[in-house]
Amino acid sequence: MNQMLTPQVRKPRRLPVARLGLYAFLGSAALFFLLPLYVMVVTSLKSMDEIRLGNLFSLPHTWTIEPWITAWSSACTGVACEGIGGGFSNSLAIVIPSTIIPILLGALNGYALSFWRPRGANLLFGILMVGAFIPVQVMIFPLVRILAAVDLYSSLPGIVIVHTIFSMPMMTLLFRNYYAGIPHELFQAARIDGGGFWRILVQLVLPMSAPIIVVAAIMQVTGVWNDYLLGLVFAGRENLPMTVQLNNVINTTTGTREYNVNMAATILTSLVPLVLYFVSGRWFVRGIAAGAIK
Repeated sequence: MNQMLTPQVRKPRRLPVARLGLYAFLGSAALFFLLPLYVMVVTSLKSMDEIRLGNLFSLPHTWTIEPWITAWSSACTGVACEGIGGGFSNSLAIVIPSTIIPILLGALNGYALSFWRPRGANLLFGILMVGAFIPVQVMIFPLVRILAAVDLYSSLPGIVIVHTIFSMPMMTLLFRNYYAGIPHELFQAARIDGGGFWRILVQLVLPMSAPIIVVAAIMQVTGVWNDYLLGLVFAGRENLPMTVQLNNVINTTTGTREYNVNMAATILTSLVPLVLYFVSGRWFVRGIAAGAIK
């Protein structure tokens, strides 16, 4: 009876050593990745006179957004001083179709390889997987010759076709693995109800594909937006993406090198992938957990 009336004193909870080590690792990893971003941001908000003082990690004494305005509208990319603003619209024009088309084709391929099993499906899937491991550099010259022969070289449709070709193996793999986790009985029931190839795809499979579509969209947008080599070779002078414009801004050697403008241009170029990850990172993790990669 006395033991029941005696209040129990809770012992203070102590974090185990393993969890402390995990927190220490995560903190150091976050510092490792965030410190360069911090330096870029504070440098882009300083004047050149303040940058020359050498206080790399100090906050600006006088905050200014002039380097950002210069990077966007008047930074020199070689002989032209039009900033990287034009590259932003070019990147959007490249990214949007280069994301939608591969996702649709990848969903179609994954659907066909998972449910309908055409003759030679395993061979086709193996060829696609081999294509995923071929270096991009090996295919550049043949693609240049092919696109030039059909009058698509140095054009917007040409660079979209190139991104679509190189993304097809990964998109097909993602959707095929995701559809492999869907109960086959649903497909059989749809067949019994009279559903054909396209009806089942549009009314049954695609509505269930939201998690993997988010994963594929994030991967494709990030890959295409950050691409430099393919954009430089295939886009043409009128369609150069932001990454190429950024390289031209940083490597322009006429006059004094403006580090604050370079940092601002770098952040502006990487802003779309950063915002995409911050906004939809939760959905990306859900899509992965739902069977995107097995």
